[in-house]
Amino acid sequence: MAPLKCHVCRESKSKYKCPNCVAPYCSLGCFKKHKEIPCSKPAAEGPFAKPASAQNETPVPAGEVQWHAERPLTIDDPTMVLQTSQLESLAFSSEICDALKDDNLQKLILSVDSSPDPESELAKAMETDAFRIFADKILSIIGPLP
Repeated sequence: MAPLKCHVCRESKSKYKCPNCVAPYCSLGCFKKHKEIPCSKPAAEGPFAKPASAQNETPVPAGEVQWHAERPLTIDDPTMVLQTSQLESLAFSSEICDALKDDNLQKLILSVDSSPDPESELAKAMETDAFRIFADKILSIIGPLP
């Protein structure tokens, strides 16, 4: 797996991760700059932990990432599975985090996720500008699909 770029300077390849929030960084200088803004440990233990909001707990603070899946995932084409580095790039993207603050976009994502027919719901969501722009942002971050 290729190293991630530093979350602070976004230029150098990261050699380390913050022991608290696991943000990648490249040097002591970048680590010190990262620590100027308090960070916290990710609330989820794994990629399929339920978000705190789904458990009637305190909502997830901005900047923290949690993953959620209620139904088993089946993968027909393993080349379509994102690599850990791609997922981390999405998780640390301020552009993606900012977009996810939009209530309408959250509702669209939830409707796709909770639908008994997610593929048709995804097709409907792609008809909206907000969702299409969001999908384009994701693709620009993870790179072209095979």
